[in-house]
Amino acid sequence: MITQIKSTLRNAQSTLLQDAVGAASLMVMLVVALHLPGLS
Repeated sequence: MITQIKSTLRNAQSTLLQDAVGAASLMVMLVVALHLPGLS
């Protein structure tokens, strides 16, 4: 089972990186949207 997880991570490394970048950008947009009402 561990070898299966390792091979999956090795094969999907670029996809995991894209997913991490997407999740980070969503978090940034959420924080910015929550701070917008306080600016005015």
